[in-house]
Amino acid sequence: MNDTYQRPNGATSEIGAARGVFHTIREDLVTDAFAFRPAPPLADDHPLLRFVPRKFVVYARWLPHAVFLAAAFLLTFMPFMAFEPGLSGLLGMFATGVPLAVVLLRPVGAWWLAVAAAVPMAMLSGFQSFWPWTPTGVVSYGAVMLVAAFRLRPRASAEMWSITVALIVVLGIPFRGHIWTRDTLALLIVFGVLLLIMLGLRGVRESKQQVAVQAAVTEVERSRRTVLEERTTIARELHDVVAHHMSVVAIQAEAAPYRVEETPPELAAAFATIRENAVAALTELRRVLGVVRSENPDAFGEVDPEAPQPTLAALGSLVDNVRAAGLTVEHVTTGVVRTMPQGVELSAYRIVQEALSNTLRHAPGAEARVEVSYVMSGLGLRIVNGPANRLAKPSPGSGHGMLGMRERVTMLGGEMTAGATKDGGFEVVAFIPVEAAEESE
Repeated sequence: MNDTYQRPNGATSEIGAARGVFHTIREDLVTDAFAFRPAPPLADDHPLLRFVPRKFVVYARWLPHAVFLAAAFLLTFMPFMAFEPGLSGLLGMFATGVPLAVVLLRPVGAWWLAVAAAVPMAMLSGFQSFWPWTPTGVVSYGAVMLVAAFRLRPRASAEMWSITVALIVVLGIPFRGHIWTRDTLALLIVFGVLLLIMLGLRGVRESKQQVAVQAAVTEVERSRRTVLEERTTIARELHDVVAHHMSVVAIQAEAAPYRVEETPPELAAAFATIRENAVAALTELRRVLGVVRSENPDAFGEVDPEAPQPTLAALGSLVDNVRAAGLTVEHVTTGVVRTMPQGVELSAYRIVQEALSNTLRHAPGAEARVEVSYVMSGLGLRIVNGPANRLAKPSPGSGHGMLGMRERVTMLGGEMTAGATKDGGFEVVAFIPVEAAEESE
């Protein structure tokens, strides 16, 4: 009883597996077999194009296609010119030339043409070496199958090889057992090995592409994370600036009623409300800062988090420290020195600090110049260094210091440019408008 029930299930499973195989073959090799799928040219960064002059790169990208078509032309017409033309020669031209010419545009259709051309060739040529192909037909069929396999899914290689074996078996039926020759069997083995090598090369190429895509995505994510970390650092630093202003508002609001005799109750209540709001804002600032610091508790390192934030007045000490590290720095200040908003002075100090740190890392032995310009509309900065006179050591930094400088300048409504100089050095130029900075604070 159990066997009678298991046999139909087994038969159903086999039928289902066969249907799945035929469905897969139809999807890979039948559906849209003659769809237009041109082989793309070489990429601009291909290793073969590194030694090609720039003006010839546009044409050199199509060089493999030209070589393939030239080889197809020779393979097609050389046998025809060497022997007397006839039906067999014309059929050989069709069997070898047409699939090779079509495979660069319609790979699946070209392979089917090569399969179809093998049928009359086998009937006309009779039983011979490399049957059912001629020697030139072997090269043509193998090239078409390899190119098609490289352009299609990996499983299509096994399907084409299996169909090739089935084709030889079916065509060999009229010869009554002389289906195989030693050359034909060796040829099938060679085809299988070449297909495996092609699959390996394709796998390596796809792996490299995936690694390149993943590296690009990782670099984008790293840049975004660096920007967020730099904004967090700026928020921590500006906390003291904002807290100072709010503290002044609270103190003045508390002291204002005592400076006026017989203060009206309404005015005293308004000052009390101002003080309460200022104190509440300070409390919220402390909470926000606590959240920011908790994400990176080691951000301050050995620096006291309660220490006052640096200003432009501390640039002299910064330059002296850099000089002590071995960098020759010239510090120039132009214009009428005046007190800038705290946010401007803090950001300007950090920009100069980062630029000099980059000089120490990437241009050892170079000379640097720091220019601070006080103008009516704001503050200008220019930090420039010459070329390095010795090899720079690998830097342990994140390599995104420029992002932080740009974030600071953009936050204050300013502009910044950075790039290499003609003599091989580097230059950072920034301008921070005072009015925009005051509105930001």
